[in-house]
Amino acid sequence: MRLTLRPLPGKSLADQLQQAGVEFPCGGEGICGGCRVRVVEGEIPVTESMRMQLSEKELRDGWRLACSAMASAPVTVEVEQWSVRVLADDAMVPVEPRRGWGAAVDLGTTTVAAQLVNLETGEVEGIETALNAQARFGADVMSRIQYELREPGELGVVIRGQIGAMLARLAGGRPLEEVLLAGNTAMHHLFCGLDVAPLAAVPFLSPHAGAQRLEAGSVPWRADTLFLPCLGGFVGSDLLAGLVATQLDKNQDSHVLFDIGTNGEIVCASRSSVRCASTAAGPAFEGGRIRQGMRAGEGAIDHVGIEGGRLAPHAIGGGEPRGVCGSGLVDAVARALDLGIILASGRLTQGEIALADAVSLTQSDVRQLQLAKGAMAAGLKMMAGEARRLCLAGAFGNYLHLLGARRIGLLPEDVEVEPVGNAALRGARLLLLSPSSREERVGGILSVTEHVELAADARFQDIFAESMALEPYRLR
Repeated sequence: MRLTLRPLPGKSLADQLQQAGVEFPCGGEGICGGCRVRVVEGEIPVTESMRMQLSEKELRDGWRLACSAMASAPVTVEVEQWSVRVLADDAMVPVEPRRGWGAAVDLGTTTVAAQLVNLETGEVEGIETALNAQARFGADVMSRIQYELREPGELGVVIRGQIGAMLARLAGGRPLEEVLLAGNTAMHHLFCGLDVAPLAAVPFLSPHAGAQRLEAGSVPWRADTLFLPCLGGFVGSDLLAGLVATQLDKNQDSHVLFDIGTNGEIVCASRSSVRCASTAAGPAFEGGRIRQGMRAGEGAIDHVGIEGGRLAPHAIGGGEPRGVCGSGLVDAVARALDLGIILASGRLTQGEIALADAVSLTQSDVRQLQLAKGAMAAGLKMMAGEARRLCLAGAFGNYLHLLGARRIGLLPEDVEVEPVGNAALRGARLLLLSPSSREERVGGILSVTEHVELAADARFQDIFAESMALEPYRLR
């Protein structure tokens, strides 16, 4: 998508690009290179931060960092951050018929999915998905929390406005009776206007993690609104709703619901107990802090094979690759291990890993992946030793290639793995359609849930360091 910008008094191009929806993964500090735009017409001078993050070839080709962009005359830039795959879910669920329409919303750090639901039939009558508009203030939850501490309330206004516009388009003038939202703990607090200071420091526990009811007059869509309660710590109501959808807590044996993202959330559930934990991975699985990382949109390498002894990438849309998304990153490193281009320690045996004419991975990119996958694997090793099945929630888990994930040691070799799609959205819709039993169902889960603070366990750092190795592992 191309955008023409004209210098405005007192405004940098970064301000205009931010308002247009360009994301600033590191919050605009110029340290990640994730906010790249390409100059098509006009000139944006090269800054020192651009030289730090972009190669000489990229600079010659017109690439600049949006967060430090300045211009003295009109300039046209090409922005390629907005294309993204967002999971929705319209599977039929049980319904207690009542008149009118409602909405279920999955509010993620990266994406938002909203459904218009016929409360009488249970049918999904419309779906809207989008990138979370807060993303331009930072890619991960900690960046958002730090921004909220500096500018209290702004992120709440942004996300309520975005969801309000989505629901207005879905409803088409029809009044909504009720809206249910599920999301991680940071999204829960930011949306509801709660103090995020407890989430910014150890032990990362908030006294406001419970269900939040908002009166119809306090939200743009003028309907009673419920943000479902968090399970504990940074394990939010998205995992609570996921449990409702998958019913893992009703099994005799222990099963795991695992959401891989900027914050990995793990829930081990059986009929007798629910244990949950979170582990911070950073944005590598979503292309963040990877030199040529990008969302899973057109042109992103999402799969890598081997042909004739060389890496053979596949890009979404079938065209020329222009970057690599999370699933492609995992696959590329797995296949590079097979070819001996990367050692199990993560060290490259050559300067860079060439994936396509314009796309390569650096040593720094591999280290970012190691940090992210090490955090995920360490959490699973500490929480899921007795698990019989591992259910992958969310978009990344849905598109992840199992062979590559096991090859690099992101997922264990000895446990059955099943993608369950957008279980959070399905669970929120299920609860929306069962008002009489909702409180009992949610309360029953919360009453047997124990939150485990992994960082407080003396074993965590050793297991995390061990899990940085790019090699397969078993839970038992």
